[in-house]
Amino acid sequence: MSKIKFTIFTLAFIIAFTGCQHSNKKTNINLNELTIAQIHNAFREGRYNSEQLVAAYLARIKKYDKGTNAITTINHGALNIAKAEDEEYKKTGKMLPLQGIPIIVKDNYNTKGMPTTGGSLALKNFIPKTNAFVINKLVKAGAIIIAKSNMAEWAFSAKHTYSSTHGETHNPYNLAYVPAGSSGGTAAAIAANFATAGLGTDTGNSIRGPSSHCDLVGFRTTMGLISRSGIIPLYLRNDVAGPMCRTVEDETKMLQVMAGYDPEDPITKHSEGKIPANYTQFLQKNGLKGARIGVLRALSDDNPDPQVKALFDKALTDMKSMGAHIVDPVVIPDFDSLRKNQWCSEFKKDIHNYLTTYVKSDTMKTIEDIIRVGSKSKDVMNGLKYEATHSGRAKHPEIGCKDAWHDKKRIAFREAIRKTMDKLHLDAIVYPSWNYPPAKIDSFDVDYKGDNSQIIAPHTGQPAFTVPMGFTHGGLPAGIQFLGRMYSEPTLIKLVYAYEQGTKHRRPPSMSELTDTSD
Repeated sequence: MSKIKFTIFTLAFIIAFTGCQHSNKKTNINLNELTIAQIHNAFREGRYNSEQLVAAYLARIKKYDKGTNAITTINHGALNIAKAEDEEYKKTGKMLPLQGIPIIVKDNYNTKGMPTTGGSLALKNFIPKTNAFVINKLVKAGAIIIAKSNMAEWAFSAKHTYSSTHGETHNPYNLAYVPAGSSGGTAAAIAANFATAGLGTDTGNSIRGPSSHCDLVGFRTTMGLISRSGIIPLYLRNDVAGPMCRTVEDETKMLQVMAGYDPEDPITKHSEGKIPANYTQFLQKNGLKGARIGVLRALSDDNPDPQVKALFDKALTDMKSMGAHIVDPVVIPDFDSLRKNQWCSEFKKDIHNYLTTYVKSDTMKTIEDIIRVGSKSKDVMNGLKYEATHSGRAKHPEIGCKDAWHDKKRIAFREAIRKTMDKLHLDAIVYPSWNYPPAKIDSFDVDYKGDNSQIIAPHTGQPAFTVPMGFTHGGLPAGIQFLGRMYSEPTLIKLVYAYEQGTKHRRPPSMSELTDTSD
């Protein structure tokens, strides 16, 4: 090749490569089941950049969300943020842990410059001046908020996801069914591939239930591992913030960023010294080999749907084939009595603290102010009126309501489980996240049954992870839950990753029926 031809060829290659790497024109990106690792590889190879990725996700939301009704607010600054990240990456070559990763955030996390409503009319126009603590951590790690997601108003419902601000969210696997609550908007959005990862909150069920109903991975981590400051509370003594993703690996990468001490949330002090340098080291495909897995028949055999039971039995067989030793059944002494009277009504106190700390409005200081503004939901109004006149335990209110380290009833429940696990040398206890498939939207009150997530972890403070277990009637998802000891996230990550990789149950919904043809 002549010197002139070589120079022309080289120049053309450079122009083509640079154009591919930095062009802001629309790029055909296959968003289906994209992972953090795949996105970062694409950035390194110059196949697309963050700005193009964000644009592609926003276009997908516009096309499909009329069916799911999962998104409440689009972040119109997301493209500029992505562009700035691309320019910084071009200059430094430094890949942040969540560099350019588009995320969707439940509408109870404070997000600077974006509405944070809790699904309520009372906070319809509230725009925080600062981010929640974990939002700052995620943004610093490179994550880009592209939208906020719908939620059950004030997080009151585990049954479905309805808000006065945005209405009803539908399960993307079948629009006639619920995605559960209260983080159903995030669940539906991430299942439908509207972003790479999402955020939910879990007071009793609200990360794990929607994740189970939408074929996702959902981590309820140890109480105190992740800060809740700057998040609208339900019952702060039970509330946990956390990620909701399509894969265990992405979930773990989100957890890595989110975990840590926050002086504004004193309960996180308990996590100091208990967080490994790198959670991703526990993503081990042979993580079930030699593990001892206990089966809690008190939950799994509590009148299950036959198809869910069949999936759970198959899951036990699959884990055994992967090298696990199945201990069946596991009996926790006094389980039925220990689980009773654990709930405490504390919304009135907790929401007052939130309103005075963050909203700072003369007309919105108390639960009575919220009731004055009202709700489009009769159930929510009834709930607000109940919370305004009740506090503490429904039965034996003389028993104090404290956190997971100081409440005698919570400690007794946790200790009974720990002693049983120690006696049987268990790594985890398993049960279906729900014993029944998702309920129909028009009959969720009648068909709401089989929710196992409410029973243990919210009260004991233990971590409980749900991962896809397969599909039931009409292609509706089901999840299996792994319960561990306090701060046993490394062990649980090993187990759920091995199960996920060995079964590959996750699959996206068919989106053809959701297509917006109005353009």
